[in-house]
Amino acid sequence: MSAASAAPTKSPEKRFRWKRLLAWVLVIVLIGAMANLLGWDIRGWLKQVWDTITSITFAELMAAIVLKTLQTTLTGYGWYSILKHAYPGEVRRLDILACYAASVALNGILPANLGTLVMLLMFTSIIASATFAGILGGYAVQKIFFTAIGAFTWLYLFLSVGGSFELKFSFVKDHPVACVIIVGGGGLLIYMLASRWWPKVTEWWNEAKTGGGIVAKPGAYFLRVFLPSLLAWVASLGVMCVFLHAYDIPISFHTLMRINAGNSIANVTSVTPGGAGVNQAFNVASLKGVTSSANATAYSVAQQLVTTAWNIVFAIIMVAWAFGWTGGRALVETSYGQAKEKAAEQKAAHDERKAAKKAAKAEN
Repeated sequence: MSAASAAPTKSPEKRFRWKRLLAWVLVIVLIGAMANLLGWDIRGWLKQVWDTITSITFAELMAAIVLKTLQTTLTGYGWYSILKHAYPGEVRRLDILACYAASVALNGILPANLGTLVMLLMFTSIIASATFAGILGGYAVQKIFFTAIGAFTWLYLFLSVGGSFELKFSFVKDHPVACVIIVGGGGLLIYMLASRWWPKVTEWWNEAKTGGGIVAKPGAYFLRVFLPSLLAWVASLGVMCVFLHAYDIPISFHTLMRINAGNSIANVTSVTPGGAGVNQAFNVASLKGVTSSANATAYSVAQQLVTTAWNIVFAIIMVAWAFGWTGGRALVETSYGQAKEKAAEQKAAHDERKAAKKAAKAEN
């Protein structure tokens, strides 16, 4: 090697890039304008976030952010393990975490958990051999733990309230014949539908088995999916504890389970962005008898605002790191557009089935 080639090249002087700064300013202005057009008062939201953040201590804020980041990262790792097993050599951990972080952020500002559908489509886009059915199979496996822990939460609350069995099963005791007819009729209906759609179900299942293949290896599933999901759930309880402590609300396992159950209902039934309003109503109901309604509302608003704001910041960082600013924005925008199309198609199909049923009843 010659001396000239061996000598280090002098790096050019870095100059302040006004055009790039101006582009960022324009992007921020456009986002604000679009938010206002869509009815989201971003200025008021940011002011509310700031007022909330300054109302709790810095240590509590940092603890909540660390625990929330841990929750997102651990759940994202579970997703990575599922997809790495299904599509070996095609999956990068950073990419999967970025997609999951984006879905968490989008679910905080979009209605009806549309961010989850966006994430599934993002996975389909970045994994060459993945099909949507395969990704859905992975989603079913990823939900095993959270379904089980949700059932545990409800079972705990059910058993911890005196008289629950008598209250819930009084109808079964008083109307045994009606219950047998309902169960038998439901089973017959499921059998008829399964017989009709079985070829399509078989085709979908063959594709879905690829995405959920890790469940066939119990050891790998437990260590790489179930355990990280459990730790993520514990971290989510930790976030609740931080904000409960910030608002001087007594912390107990029973209280945490009540809040957790209320949040799960709000998450399923809400059609507002991030469950705004619905979460507060359920949190106030969950904390009835523990603290005042005003304090419960303050706790709920603070937790939702801070976690939503951090989820957005964390998602932007991860998506830009994984795909670059331009590539990440294009991926999210494309997947969001496809998610809206799929949601519209599902709604149209549902409306069409309802209209057909009404027409059939009218003819009869």
